[in-house]
Amino acid sequence: MRLLERIFDLAIIGGGVNGCGIARDAVGRGNTVFLCEMNDLASGTSSWSTKLVHGGLRYLEYYEFRLVREALIEREILWGIAPHIIRPLRFVLPHHAGLRPAWLLRLGLFLYDHIGGRHLLPATRSVDLRRDEVGRPLIPNRYTRAFEYSDCFVDDARLVVLNARDAADKGAEIRTRTRATEIRQSDGIWTVSMVDTLTGARSSIQARALVNAGGPWVEDVLGRGAGVNAKAKVRLVQGSHIVVKKLYDHDRAYMFQNADGRIIFVIPYQDDFTLIGTTDRDYDGDPSKVKATAEEIQYLCAAASEYLAKPVTPEDVVWTYSGVRPLYDDGASEARAATRDYVFELDTPGGVPLLSIYGGKITTYRRLAEEALERLAPYLRSAKAREGWTGKWPLPGGDMDVSAIDGLIAELQRGYPFLGHEHARRLARAYGTRAIKLLGDAKSAADLGQAFGATLTEREVRYLMANEWAVTAEDIVWRRSKLGLRLSADEIAALDDWIRTHAVQQSPLLEAGGRS
Repeated sequence: MRLLERIFDLAIIGGGVNGCGIARDAVGRGNTVFLCEMNDLASGTSSWSTKLVHGGLRYLEYYEFRLVREALIEREILWGIAPHIIRPLRFVLPHHAGLRPAWLLRLGLFLYDHIGGRHLLPATRSVDLRRDEVGRPLIPNRYTRAFEYSDCFVDDARLVVLNARDAADKGAEIRTRTRATEIRQSDGIWTVSMVDTLTGARSSIQARALVNAGGPWVEDVLGRGAGVNAKAKVRLVQGSHIVVKKLYDHDRAYMFQNADGRIIFVIPYQDDFTLIGTTDRDYDGDPSKVKATAEEIQYLCAAASEYLAKPVTPEDVVWTYSGVRPLYDDGASEARAATRDYVFELDTPGGVPLLSIYGGKITTYRRLAEEALERLAPYLRSAKAREGWTGKWPLPGGDMDVSAIDGLIAELQRGYPFLGHEHARRLARAYGTRAIKLLGDAKSAADLGQAFGATLTEREVRYLMANEWAVTAEDIVWRRSKLGLRLSADEIAALDDWIRTHAVQQSPLLEAGGRS
């Protein structure tokens, strides 16, 4: 077994949004950082969200004011550092006469507008559904009044990858497809033993502090020899989503209340589709095997059809996805009432720190990372330097104004006139200013190499494998992009075949700290 010669300041187990966010912040403060992920980055909970950076309006009902305020503040911070993958979205909340009263909705939205540092996002407005275009998709005369408010949409999996990319650019070592098999501490040092899940090769590293960001597997990681008896417990809650063909033409999303007290979102998605979610149900089983059930699909269809003039049926569903949220078990009787706040458990077996993370949500990942490093500050040599920097420094490709995305699309089309508008738009929204690096010196479509369908080209695939840890077609078409919605099963299989038969050469695009 090979033991790396250096001792890292911090080792992180788990390549979801929390792990990658902590890696980025820690290395930016001057720490040496190692992160391992047993599968692909964001392959667990972090790519199966509702794709929102939001305050969590419904959490006000559970008096989670601190969580909501923190999340509301984070909306514009995250939008500012990643305007290519995050954009404002207006939500329409119809008043349902039999459910929450209008005054309560108005009060909640007043708080939503005023407790969280809103500067750029537009305020709430009242809507007459009989006159406004947002009323047209709804059942006529059943809903006459609504409120329209602001939140943001995010490409969740890309958010994770860009945090990892920035961490690697600053010197962190990021290893995917690398499972931590054992964690042991002795003489003030953690030793993490690992296995490469593709080759079976074994290795180990040493670190002065360890973060367990295993998500749904947080307790499993602790069982690998940490020498701690965790007091906190994780509550696994399944959330499923369905995707259907585009349900309406305007650009607003909806928040629908259900008679059972839950809410669902109906969101314009990937231009030609509509995303509907989510469910909340306790989950008992292997988190990697979670799938949307027929019951959940029917529930989401029925909940949407309670409002929409054209009912949604299971036959309309073109794709489903499901994830397991690793919530902190606060003893709530129902999954929907379990706290979405994050909880840390710091153990120091033998005086060596191990910080385990329970819960959290995509919106607050950056603040979670800051707080995690505050907890670990006594054990890290450089934790105090550059505190708070992650909210000011753009993520890769995000070095532009929040209003500049259309200008970037136009710039790509000027510089690469062979790109169609939709192709340029997709690249700008995925890669931001780094789209220019991806396209490089291409003078024609032929220079982009083999075309795999839906504007995916060989040059993009090579870029993703060299710069963003993509290994399989699934990584590319379901996490680095959502082109799986547009590619046929045969096209995806052909992409996998190409990846297997073309050994990826070391690309000049690969930057320092990339794949190791």
